[in-house]
Amino acid sequence: KTAARLLDDLNSYDPRRLSVTSFNHLTQLPFQHERGGVPVIPFTKGRCQHKWNIKENQGYLYLIIARVDPKQVSTVAAFCEHCRCHLKITIDFSDPRSSPCPTEESLLHHFRHDPDTSRSHRIAGDSSMALASADWEDLQCFHCSTIECSARLKISIKPPRLGPQWVELLTNKSLIRSRAQKVMADSPERFEGHAVPLPIDVLSYLTAYISNALRKEERRSIPAHNKKFLLSLGDACSDLLQFLGFVREEEAWLPPAPDVSATAPISNPTNLLLEDVEKELQVLMLQRPSEEKRASKVQYGLNSATRELKRIFGAAEYMQNPSARTSTADIEHPCFPSLGAKYDFANDLILFSYNCQLMSDPENTPYYLECLDILAEGRDSQDLKFAVATEASMGKASRRDIRNAYKTFDLEIGSGFLNDDFIIGTFQSRIADSPKQAPELRQALGLVGRDRSSQRIQVVASNTVSNYQEALLWLNGTADTGDDWVISMYNQKIADPDCDEKTANTARHAVSLIAQYRQSNVLQEFLGEAAVDINQAYNRLQISDRTVDDQTVLVAFKVFYEEAPSQVDDLRNALKAIAADRNSKMLLNFLENRMDDERHAPGEWPVGLANIGNTCYLNSLLQFYFTVKPLRQLIHDFEEYKLDLDMESSVKRTVGSRRVSRGEVQRAQKFVYGLQNLFEHMIVSSNAHVTPELELARLTLLSQPAELDLRRRSTVGGKRPSVGEINGKPILGPLPSPLPEVATGGVNGTEIPTENQTNGISEKRNVDASSDGTLLADDTEMLDSNVDESQQQKVFEDKENLPPSKTAFERQTTPDHSMQPLAETSPSRTNEQPELNGRGHQLQDPLSPKKVEEVVAPPPTRPPPFPPRPQTEEQKKAVMEEVQIGAQQDVTEVIANVLFQLQCAIKPTSLDPSGEQIDLVKNMFFGKQKVYTPDTKGTPRSNEQFFSSLIVDVASGRKDLYEALHGAFDVQEVEVEGSQRPQYTTISVLPPVLSIHVQRVQYDRVKESAVKSEHFLELKETIYMDRYMDSENADFLRRRKEAWDWKQQLQRLESRRQDLMKAQLGMDLPELLATTRECLDRLGKDVELGTTRDLAEEIEKAALASRDELDSINASVEDLTSRLRAQFATEEYQSLPYRLQSVFIHVGKATHGHYWIYIRDFKNNVWRKYNDETVSTIDSVSEIFDQHSNDRPATPYFLVYVKDEVKDEFVEPLCRHVKEVPAPEAKPRDSVMEDVMEPNGVMYDNMATEGGGEEQGTTHVVPDGGWFNPDRVQTRDW
Repeated sequence: KTAARLLDDLNSYDPRRLSVTSFNHLTQLPFQHERGGVPVIPFTKGRCQHKWNIKENQGYLYLIIARVDPKQVSTVAAFCEHCRCHLKITIDFSDPRSSPCPTEESLLHHFRHDPDTSRSHRIAGDSSMALASADWEDLQCFHCSTIECSARLKISIKPPRLGPQWVELLTNKSLIRSRAQKVMADSPERFEGHAVPLPIDVLSYLTAYISNALRKEERRSIPAHNKKFLLSLGDACSDLLQFLGFVREEEAWLPPAPDVSATAPISNPTNLLLEDVEKELQVLMLQRPSEEKRASKVQYGLNSATRELKRIFGAAEYMQNPSARTSTADIEHPCFPSLGAKYDFANDLILFSYNCQLMSDPENTPYYLECLDILAEGRDSQDLKFAVATEASMGKASRRDIRNAYKTFDLEIGSGFLNDDFIIGTFQSRIADSPKQAPELRQALGLVGRDRSSQRIQVVASNTVSNYQEALLWLNGTADTGDDWVISMYNQKIADPDCDEKTANTARHAVSLIAQYRQSNVLQEFLGEAAVDINQAYNRLQISDRTVDDQTVLVAFKVFYEEAPSQVDDLRNALKAIAADRNSKMLLNFLENRMDDERHAPGEWPVGLANIGNTCYLNSLLQFYFTVKPLRQLIHDFEEYKLDLDMESSVKRTVGSRRVSRGEVQRAQKFVYGLQNLFEHMIVSSNAHVTPELELARLTLLSQPAELDLRRRSTVGGKRPSVGEINGKPILGPLPSPLPEVATGGVNGTEIPTENQTNGISEKRNVDASSDGTLLADDTEMLDSNVDESQQQKVFEDKENLPPSKTAFERQTTPDHSMQPLAETSPSRTNEQPELNGRGHQLQDPLSPKKVEEVVAPPPTRPPPFPPRPQTEEQKKAVMEEVQIGAQQDVTEVIANVLFQLQCAIKPTSLDPSGEQIDLVKNMFFGKQKVYTPDTKGTPRSNEQFFSSLIVDVASGRKDLYEALHGAFDVQEVEVEGSQRPQYTTISVLPPVLSIHVQRVQYDRVKESAVKSEHFLELKETIYMDRYMDSENADFLRRRKEAWDWKQQLQRLESRRQDLMKAQLGMDLPELLATTRECLDRLGKDVELGTTRDLAEEIEKAALASRDELDSINASVEDLTSRLRAQFATEEYQSLPYRLQSVFIHVGKATHGHYWIYIRDFKNNVWRKYNDETVSTIDSVSEIFDQHSNDRPATPYFLVYVKDEVKDEFVEPLCRHVKEVPAPEAKPRDSVMEDVMEPNGVMYDNMATEGGGEEQGTTHVVPDGGWFNPDRVQTRDW
């Protein structure tokens, strides 16, 4: 639960009333509330609603501007003014270098209970003896679940020091009167005129004795014959006094001896006892009847601990819902505590609480989603409704959804007889009876499958297959199923009377996937023989009108091929069937020429990248980075720029305004090595395309916090979390279907840093890519050159899953090429052969730390090794699940992760005043912006910050790029200390490579779902950035202000024009009025209406006036638009030209689609289209710049412009050095086996082959520059 929730629960937590069977609302999960049911109040009867008051001397808050200092252990001590229980709160940050909550991302601490270190006080019954016992302590321990925060919280509650017997002795009037009268009777003359003291007087006298002992150094004894002492306490209270530390010496009581010089926080047991009793006596005085307090002159007062408790919990200030201040509800809705939230939380905090619960308790996701839905309805909040809709679109279901899904098939959740076969059989019988309800039945079956974690049920529900495993499941097969059986199951599916066209296509596609994966000639021949039915062919290309021309058929084919190149065989067979049916020479010629596939010499054309599982946008991104020449060179020469983990600057630097951990640096450097390896392949490969490694894709897509969160959720939940999807499709990204199994790899996913946006400008600060606390302690260990190895080892010993030494630790996370070379006497070293480049010189692998001398190879001395052990199916599945999670991310989010890792991996060229790292990557891709906001006195104040991309919005309609960019820099009204102030943004530093993100995903409040805006954005081949720069030039500022004024006028005119043009019966307002006037004229001829003529005349006047107004508005809009376009079109403001270099394209909807990229080659003056494995030229630039009228428009999603003066220096798409070199003559060689641990935990035997590494007769592909090592291609370092 959140800190504010935990503090609120603490105020009603009474361990004295906690029986062995009662519900502990402080530490246990809340009762799950049934929608529409009566809220369950689980509290024990008679519990105390605490009101805590501070004990100043027993605690100490170390504060930094009202926030707890994470470098210190802070304590708050308090006592309840109702039940007198004592409370002690301690917070400790185990790693003081972590980022304690609250932060911009983690709005509050989110605490999880630690049962292993807690001690709960539970009583066997309600006996007074149990309640009176003073020997117990209720200790509850918690830790913050956010990875970045290392806070550990302890809550200790102890009973009052004064038990019931002592309280009775001090406050019972009869007992006080009895002992006072006895004293008076013994010495009537001495006590003449003295009254029996009131209980409040007795309490006051004892308080004074204790206070004097605590605060006065001189120990003054209390005479035993003192009148006040005898009347109030006397010998009847001897046991109490001795309990408090008073000592009887002859005729006097000597007070206790506390340490009067002690300062907070005190630890002396005597001091603690006396201060506790002093506070309890004050409470007892406060609880006396009002008439008794009026009769006494005792001064008392307590200081509330509310402020201190809020501070130590980190909940002093948080966003509140305004309506909560006026709420009159007595009972908080149970959905708030279920989410670990409070009723007064603002919507953002509600969402934060919801996400934290899902991370900590994924098993109860349906219940938490139902709570969010209930609160969204109760508050009528569009923001919360949007969040619920987004979660639903990502495949999450509430309890209500799951119950309804089971009810669809008349099934009961948890019934013992339920199994997958029974559920699937029930579904098939239902769908046979009601085929028109198939979509609803499949959706319900999918929910049942996810609830039961049954992949088989989910595959049947989706009726689609996208990889080898799903194809086998759909055909009811396993990995051991033979090809003949696959064909038999295919024929059985096709022969089923209920088989429709979609099912037939799915069956064929399933066989195709199995054939491709197994490389089975039997299945490939079967697919060739199994001619596609013409109905199936048209259905495969989704052509409903069979009269369309051949060109339209070809367009449909190309659209589907571009979306899924891996399904080319299926698509070609469908096109072949249509071509044969039509006898179309055009289509047949297209097929015979292999679909116009361009053929180029290997060294004259860029390579494509294989799609290894819905990674089209990953491929687009990698292709873009490859074309940036300085970045490619940096990656090539990485050893020169690589950050030394022990250098002093690595300790002081920040990336994205935060410190970077050692684990992040090692991960980032591993990522760069992966890029280096891929770029080598892209330069030297003689193939038309290359395949990215699984690990590189994982590191690109999956940020470290996302990876750690995935591992932690897997650990907490007992199983890996499922991927959010709808019909197998994620939201906000391309379709992430599960990957086909690949022997050497695939891809993985990412959770990318949040964007801090100001006026539409994205400041990629990588806040989410920060090093949250992890399951592996090395990722939280900051670089510190002042800590030696032994000291670091001590830190590691307290954490789980760490190797026993620094050496082992570094080896586990460092690529093999970072290892030291083998000793010269090593058996493997003795047979190593030198590599030769094209000039006959010995090659040095740039990734190897040392040069290796050539030695003569002896004859082989040992038998050949066993082949490597492959990954298990479970291990592959685990990696693929991470891939699917990462594949949901947006291109811009992946870019942020890439830039962050590149910066983490390299050393800084300098540090700015704040400690932010300045490096080659920042200089290439990051600019600076200034945000101007006047204060309440009108004085302009600016804030400068880095940005990596500009954000433009096309939600409102068609725009050209300048119009879209203006939205990021226009003045806008913001609230400053309760008043509206103008705010605007300028650019102070432009990067050479300028990125522009086109924001297309919007929220439809009517449909309550995410939708993609497909409005046309008119791109510019060249843009001039002068108009957006920070400047003090008077003419420039005047023009900018004029432009702002004109835009405000345009907004008002557009608003009025929309009012006039609102469609009513298909007409605008002038047309509607004119038509009404004609109607009245006709009506007047047939019916005698006295007012008809006057009304018609008035309507005619209104029609003419509205028409004139609309014409005037149109003219004004046209005039203002032309003036805006001309405002900065002069040569004076065209000194900063940027040329369009890359255009990321997306086709599809918000929930699915496909990416490719257009990249311009300035040197060869050509635009190329990179679509996964295929790289082709475009026939006309209109393909990029013009608007296309179809139902599935391809829309620009991300743009890259390059500064004109450096475009030739920065852009080089074609970088190929392919050269065939005969392999050296085969020599005797020897091999050794070495166990290598994969990053995902897979252990395999790495066969290190000596003596050349290739069979005789094969060839190497080696670049002229000699920076390619064949061994690194054939035996992966990772």
